[in-house]
Amino acid sequence: MKASHRFPLRRQWVLITGASSGFGAAAAQAFAASGANLLLGARRVDRLKKVAARAQKSGAPAALFHELDVSQTASVAAFIAWAGKALKSRPLHVLINNAGGAHGLDPVADAKDADWEATFQTNVLGLLRVTRAALPLLARDAGASILNVGSIAGRSAYAGAAAYCAAKSGELAITRALRHELLGTGIRVGTVDPGLAETEFSVVRFKGDQQKAAAVYAGMNPLLAEDIADILVWVASRPPHVNIDEILVKPTDQADLGKIFRRETA
Repeated sequence: MKASHRFPLRRQWVLITGASSGFGAAAAQAFAASGANLLLGARRVDRLKKVAARAQKSGAPAALFHELDVSQTASVAAFIAWAGKALKSRPLHVLINNAGGAHGLDPVADAKDADWEATFQTNVLGLLRVTRAALPLLARDAGASILNVGSIAGRSAYAGAAAYCAAKSGELAITRALRHELLGTGIRVGTVDPGLAETEFSVVRFKGDQQKAAAVYAGMNPLLAEDIADILVWVASRPPHVNIDEILVKPTDQADLGKIFRRETA
């Protein structure tokens, strides 16, 4: 039997959206450690600059960054035009669609249009915009990957998160549709769906309320951004004939969305 070989990431180009914090920033460090070149996008350019600097210290030959707001078509177009110039006719090998997030935890009866719209603009329309724009840059050979960061919420609904669960269900459907559309191109398509992970996610959801955000993870050991980043690198580095379609990742303390083991806290 022929032995399998990892897809080499060294000096390949990896584009990461939402790279200023959380899973995106951690993914930048993890791919940098594998020797990949990085194209990083997010709204907070000051943070992006710091992430890029750390990535170069971690081993990235190049870590370039540019402002990106996935909720705006013009911003996506400008970002991809910049990325194309940075690549200098070289192919993009990995696209990490990470930008997203939840806004509020209100029941449908009390929820606000602005929160719903922000949720769909980033998690669904932003994913579609970036993928559509980046497709011409992706290598048409075995080993290229589009990896979307989803959520357990795309597989199981919970109160107060109707829009977010619908949006992440949409991410999962987009991933599955892309796999059909890109069959035969050599581009692999997958999704990594975390359960409870302690990042800035809850701080954003609760609009900066640190106490509410901390309560989400009280008494349990959540996933960390680095856990998901390691998985993204692992998926992208599988042998070219292997596609990891979908991974659902939960902390050991979480059996399902509403089933969490919590220790007593002082």
